[in-house]
Amino acid sequence: MNTVKQLIKKYFKNFFYFYRYLRYRVFVVIGLTFLFGLMDGFGLSMFLPLFEIAAQSGEKTMSQTEDESGLLRVFEFLHIDFSLVSMLVLMVVFFALKGLFFYIKSIYDAKVARFFIVSTRKNMLQRFSTLSFRHFIKSDVGAIQNLMTNEINNLLYGFREYLTIVQKGVMVIVYMLFAFAMNAEFAILIMVGGLIFNFLFQWIYKFTVTASRKLVGESNDYQGTIIQLVANFKYLKATGFIKGYARKVVKNIESIEAVNYRLSKLGAITGAIREPILILIVATVILLQVYVRESPLSTIIVSLLFFYRALTNLTDLQTTYNYFLGKVGTMENVERFTNELAEGEEANGKIAFTKLESGLDMREIDFAYGSTNILSGVSLHIEKNKTVALVGESGSGKSTLVNIIAGLLPVDGGEYKVNGQSIETYDRYSFQHKIGYIAQDTVIFNASIYDNVTLWADRTAENLLRFNDAIVKSSMNGFVDSLEEKAETLLGNNGINLSGGQKQRISIARELFKNVDILILDEATSALDSETEKNIQKNIDALQGQFTIVIIAHRLATIKNADSIVLLDNGEILGKGTFEELKLTSRKFERMVEMQAI
Repeated sequence: MNTVKQLIKKYFKNFFYFYRYLRYRVFVVIGLTFLFGLMDGFGLSMFLPLFEIAAQSGEKTMSQTEDESGLLRVFEFLHIDFSLVSMLVLMVVFFALKGLFFYIKSIYDAKVARFFIVSTRKNMLQRFSTLSFRHFIKSDVGAIQNLMTNEINNLLYGFREYLTIVQKGVMVIVYMLFAFAMNAEFAILIMVGGLIFNFLFQWIYKFTVTASRKLVGESNDYQGTIIQLVANFKYLKATGFIKGYARKVVKNIESIEAVNYRLSKLGAITGAIREPILILIVATVILLQVYVRESPLSTIIVSLLFFYRALTNLTDLQTTYNYFLGKVGTMENVERFTNELAEGEEANGKIAFTKLESGLDMREIDFAYGSTNILSGVSLHIEKNKTVALVGESGSGKSTLVNIIAGLLPVDGGEYKVNGQSIETYDRYSFQHKIGYIAQDTVIFNASIYDNVTLWADRTAENLLRFNDAIVKSSMNGFVDSLEEKAETLLGNNGINLSGGQKQRISIARELFKNVDILILDEATSALDSETEKNIQKNIDALQGQFTIVIIAHRLATIKNADSIVLLDNGEILGKGTFEELKLTSRKFERMVEMQAI
């Protein structure tokens, strides 16, 4: 039993890969292909009586004794007149039905391909959206982008090729059945030739799979280098290193194209040798049948039609299979990535979070990345609608603590409660929907101001009112009114048309539009000039008391009005209190204030 399972797993692995997505649709494709081949086979069968009638010097019928294939007996059983007119009519009917089934099959093939790629994309996006943040930050961004763009497209090509392989296989079986019905001995000889032909392709398949896997790895590296080239363009340009980095990208491109060339070369070999070998096999078998076995040429010719169709489909199958093997690396990569997404899926509670009622409580929180401790025994209570600032040197654990507050990272030890309940009991997405997040690196989409603020909300009267309110509260109304296209102005790639302060105001307006309860500011003003920072700070101060605000700040002047300041050092809390209280109780905080001359 285990041996059978291993054989099935080995030889039908690709079939089950696609079957997971398609289910019964695979068998519908096979059924339609079989009917298409069956009609073609019946149509070709009509050539045998036509050849025999022609051989009888114009006689309109043929005798049963001359029908070695038994075709006459079949038509007598069905009460069909075995005449020239009847055979021609039947031939037209069979080929008309063949055309009908071809149309139905082609339409269904397109539907199945569409269903497969949509299902695959949706499945991957759904799994990616539930991927834990902790797992994401350890992932290769270049590989992810390559998978969700190029590799998914390659997978579609691979699926279409596999669909062709299945259909060609069905056609080979159908034509072989007809060939056996016409001349079993001739069929066996052709099958032996076909098997020999198949062995010639095995070494090509082996090299194709190896090249396919190498291509996936090279493509992942290429995506990563391109992402970094775009992200660090300014630095590379300013330091004159852009040409040096471009040479690194060129090497990657050359490696990819070398693999593509190898795959093309292997494909060219299969295309060049298939027809000559096919004709050699057919010619050899005909000579054996006519001069050694002395078989009637008319039967051989009709059998040859079936075998030529069978062998043509077989060689097409082998060629397509070779191209399909070029996508095996993609299939393995997509499956591996999908499994990784499933393993990295974050736990999610069942209780829908509606609003922050009491506050946020962290008790004895521990967190580590691998063997590196980031937070140790952190206890913190954040009251509703109060502003808490987190300060400390780089690496003190501020960002990690904020990520825990936002539900991005689960704690390794201790408790994190929201409204008196463990955060693990809440539906994570409903909780995070109530969080506004504004970072130093603002998120600006290549879309209009309205879409950037509302995240593509429908332009209903209610949403337009909320949009205008958010624009006013973020002090963006004057800027928007000054633009020719107002709220429909496109902001360009990463907000290229905006200043730093305008980007931050867009970010603030977006979070206000969302109707959040918790507002997180992660060094939101550190990259701005002093004047812009003061203006943004006024906007933020105006929001105090309306939201629960958590601020990470290096510039202590921006947090003087916070209700509470928490000083972190090496993952531990060294002190808490108002600005003035912490100056009196913490010598470290006092030195920080003195260094910034506040």
